[in-house]
Amino acid sequence: MNAPSDRLLKTFRLRSTPSRQEILHLFLNKDYALSHGDIEKEINNELDRVTVYRTLKTFLDKGLIHKVLDDEGSLKYALCNDACSKTGHHHDHVHFKCTSCGQTNCLEVEVPVVKLPKGYRASEVNLLIQGICERCSR
Repeated sequence: MNAPSDRLLKTFRLRSTPSRQEILHLFLNKDYALSHGDIEKEINNELDRVTVYRTLKTFLDKGLIHKVLDDEGSLKYALCNDACSKTGHHHDHVHFKCTSCGQTNCLEVEVPVVKLPKGYRASEVNLLIQGICERCSR
């Protein structure tokens, strides 16, 4: 279907299947995070809900995508950067949700270091900034 998605699947040692190709193609062509529902709308019921869920879980487990939480508590997914693998996600960046268009983007802005009280240990850090994105502010 698409050479970039084939290469990416191969890099992450994933078998190329039509469902993986189609979902990965969506991530490669969108510059914002996608929810399960967003993906289902885009693929026009070509894949069932369970296949989409399993594909997202596989991509997440292999380090191909990462979770993005938004202000409504809904889960979205975005392509990982080069630092991720199946042994761990490394997303020390900010997520930005536009209050106008509703899209959530990964920004390559470092998350400030937060010193936790004694006895606390962070396993994941999420920083979401809300406002108007570059496209909507034009």
